[in-house]
Amino acid sequence: MAVKNGGADPSVNSKLADVIAKAKASNMPNDTIQRSVKKASGEMGDVNYEEITYEGYGPNGIAVIVETLTDNRNRTAGEMRHYFDKCGGTMGAAGCVSWMFDKKGVIIIEKDSHDEDEVMLSALDAGAEDFSADGDVFEIIADAAQFSQVRTALENAGYEFVQAGIEMIPQTTVTVSDEETLNKVYKLLDLFEDHDDVQNVYHNAELPESEEEE
Repeated sequence: MAVKNGGADPSVNSKLADVIAKAKASNMPNDTIQRSVKKASGEMGDVNYEEITYEGYGPNGIAVIVETLTDNRNRTAGEMRHYFDKCGGTMGAAGCVSWMFDKKGVIIIEKDSHDEDEVMLSALDAGAEDFSADGDVFEIIADAAQFSQVRTALENAGYEFVQAGIEMIPQTTVTVSDEETLNKVYKLLDLFEDHDDVQNVYHNAELPESEEEE
């Protein structure tokens, strides 16, 4: 989709550059990335993919946003709605829960031997909004409009990313504590994440750390 919307040259297509950075952070091999770019630029045939976002409420009223890439919006919409219903939730209209989230660029860098103050200054000088140290990593938050600028500056400074992408960050979270509801939430998230059309899933549920790590 990035190639289709802005061309195959990441130096002039910032969205493609962001997607490539995200792929590299996920350890995707360079030849796979280049093959995907070449395929998208001239070998996709007549398949027309669309980026469609679905929103709704899950168990216990948690807000859920599901970003998809599909060649059949009717099929995908029906399956997303079915998943919400199956797990005690309901799919709503566009915008019904997205107002509860902020669209931000998120960059994660392993601490390794990096000096915290140096990384923080590099991030803030590049235009980042926030910086924090959490466990073995540094988390850098940037306004979505400034994400490419911040990512490029840190990349040029020699930093490697564990994660780099645009995310929907909840403004507040909903605590889910009883086991029955937790199981429904996990089932819903698993259904979304296992679906081939789903690219990203965001929610405002506050889940037990041990379960989230699993």
